Amino acid sequence: MSPAPTGVQRLRDLLAANRRGERAGVTSICSAEPFVLETAAARAARGGGLLCIESTANQVNQDGGYTGMTPADFRDAVAELTAAAGLPATRLILGGDHLGPYPWRDQPATSAMAAARELVRGCVLAGYTKLHLDASMSCADDPGGAGVDDETATDRAVDLCRAAETAHGELPAGAPAPVYVIGTEVPAPGGEVAGDAGPRVTPVADVERTLALARGGFAAAGLVGAWERVVAVVVQPGVEFGDETVADYDPAAARGLSDYLRRESPLVYEAHSTDYQSPVALARLVDDGFAVLKVGPWLTFAFREAVFALESIERDWLGDRRGVELSDLRATLDRAMVAEPRHWAPYYGGDPGELRLKRAFSYSDRCRYYWPQPAVRAALGRLLDNLSGGRSGELIPLVLLSQHLPSQYQAVRAGGLADEPAALVRDKIERVLALYDVACGAR
Repeated sequence: MSPAPTGVQRLRDLLAANRRGERAGVTSICSAEPFVLETAAARAARGGGLLCIESTANQVNQDGGYTGMTPADFRDAVAELTAAAGLPATRLILGGDHLGPYPWRDQPATSAMAAARELVRGCVLAGYTKLHLDASMSCADDPGGAGVDDETATDRAVDLCRAAETAHGELPAGAPAPVYVIGTEVPAPGGEVAGDAGPRVTPVADVERTLALARGGFAAAGLVGAWERVVAVVVQPGVEFGDETVADYDPAAARGLSDYLRRESPLVYEAHSTDYQSPVALARLVDDGFAVLKVGPWLTFAFREAVFALESIERDWLGDRRGVELSDLRATLDRAMVAEPRHWAPYYGGDPGELRLKRAFSYSDRCRYYWPQPAVRAALGRLLDNLSGGRSGELIPLVLLSQHLPSQYQAVRAGGLADEPAALVRDKIERVLALYDVACGAR
């Protein structure tokens, strides 16, 4: 019996099917939230498909990132969750998103790139096999400040690829070689506000230039074998989201990109910031060659919606009950954000009331940076414990589910969902993942 295909081979098979015109794609989950990852792992285990999980450079790195995890820590956390869900390792692929100097961009380029090489090396040694190389951002001593020129970005991406290939050479024989994603025409990690006119669709000429520079740079560096493992290029198809707005996919505006792909390129496109797109738009993106759909904030947005709704249930149900310490979750989260504003203050504007609203409800979902903080996690744990039937034998009253989580109420009434807080949260997240599965042709 031949061995099961690796995650990398499954990914390449999906992308090849897309190139043949099939409805085939992969959802790339960019999140470190345990509820999101647990839900995704359980869904993939049931459905038999490939699970692709990615961490960004500022989320997970050798300094801990905002999650406090190194690449090896993240690998171990994901491995524990997927094993608990019963997902075989051959159906998991770990990826690194925006791997480059972004977390160290306030340093001179020499030291920032040294740190970026260490990050890439750490990812490969930890078993990451899908690497988006992004060295487009300016470092402290780069001229201009808005971003480096295409040639410099390419040279630095090639430098990172060399580090990845060297690290792969240190792995045991037979370890899958990484595949690469190139291109940088997307917002920086964490996203940015889309203007009223929406984002500019990448011109075909820019794609041609990106590919020509990268192909030449890889060849000059003796990385021809690595170039053959470049599977996708990042472009801007015209999708983005701001605090309160979503720029929807317009197939007509992106027709030049899709036509070019069918006519000229053996690659596929990777679409970032596909969060909050309609089901029709997600499916059309895959049909048009955007075979890798990145999603992150939408999943933690759904998670946040669920836990805020549960806190409302907690207040309505248990607010007057003696001996119950309410979680104070939303206020705890906001206090954490106000105390450490670096993850949201550069992006949110307005008067105090507007800022309070954005901290809680923005599509950008920058509160996701604060869920790992101990005080916030403790408040979440208290909320779930207060609402757990295992503690008192009581279930959440159906009338409150109907009020605050109506879709989950219907599922509970139909017998398809447990009236249990963690299950309710996971169901909220899973409804988003289901839209992506349909768009990517999952059976």
